[in-house]
Amino acid sequence: MSPVDPVSSVSAAEFRHRPPISRAFLGVQDAAEYLGISPKTLYVWRHRRQGPPSFRMGARGRVTYRIDALDAWIREQEQADSRSNPALNPVSAAPQRRGAYLATV
Repeated sequence: MSPVDPVSSVSAAEFRHRPPISRAFLGVQDAAEYLGISPKTLYVWRHRRQGPPSFRMGARGRVTYRIDALDAWIREQEQADSRSNPALNPVSAAPQRRGAYLATV
């Protein structure tokens, strides 16, 4: 039996074998599933004005996410992480000299 995500009734194996999402917009449930996080996390991020960009659409004002905006946000997260971006890796940074710091103060 495959593991089941506690947030949804869809197992991880079933999600991998689904046909690709053909819509340009996702609701909170689908966006959370797309990102592999819980819908509650998306709601908290939205409340704190963090996370991927979202907006309200339609007569009921449902929270919506663009798939291309989710992908762009994921790329931004990758570039902000020193493990994914060698330019941010502190090991590859040139050592700083203490004397140069004291001379500028």
